[in-house]
Amino acid sequence: MLNKSSEALRFFRAWLSEPLRVAAVAPSGSALANLIVSEVSAETGPILELGPGTGVFTRALLARGVVEENLALIEFGKAFAAKLNADFPRAKTLCMDAARLRDVELFHGTPAGAVISGLPLLSMAPRAVYAILEGAFAHLRANGAFYQFTYGPRCPVSRPLLDRLGLKAAYLGGTFANLPPAAVYRIQRRKALRVHDATADRS
Repeated sequence: MLNKSSEALRFFRAWLSEPLRVAAVAPSGSALANLIVSEVSAETGPILELGPGTGVFTRALLARGVVEENLALIEFGKAFAAKLNADFPRAKTLCMDAARLRDVELFHGTPAGAVISGLPLLSMAPRAVYAILEGAFAHLRANGAFYQFTYGPRCPVSRPLLDRLGLKAAYLGGTFANLPPAAVYRIQRRKALRVHDATADRS
């Protein structure tokens, strides 16, 4: 059984050492975890998780029926990555910077159905956010979705950056049960139909 107090202490120590990489002083709560994985199931296919930390979202994914072998966990913190590897031995845990996602092969070339992100995008430089999103969508199938939570009042990915990458964001929901309160956004590619329409208009 998971010791929640030791998990919280581990998370707090990680925040003290790298406050810009660890978004909060405590792990995400179950309400936020359930919200961010609410559209995911075993049928989604392989799932990429960015910044799993102590594995709160990972356990919520397993509870949704996702098999451990269909998970790739990308974690920068060495201590977190070691614990994730021990807790989820059948998942693929990589200790690396999520901005380098384009450099790795995941799921033997099978595109992922979803990305679950616990990364603190608001505290990252736009260049890093661009690299993370570009790399993540390189691994996502055409209709796959990138789920991102935030403590801010709006989507943590700016409109200019979404436009540059050809993406759109939609508010999925929020929860006041989390500390602090959080919201989740679904980010996807824009419909290819727009490109076809633009081509037709020019002709």
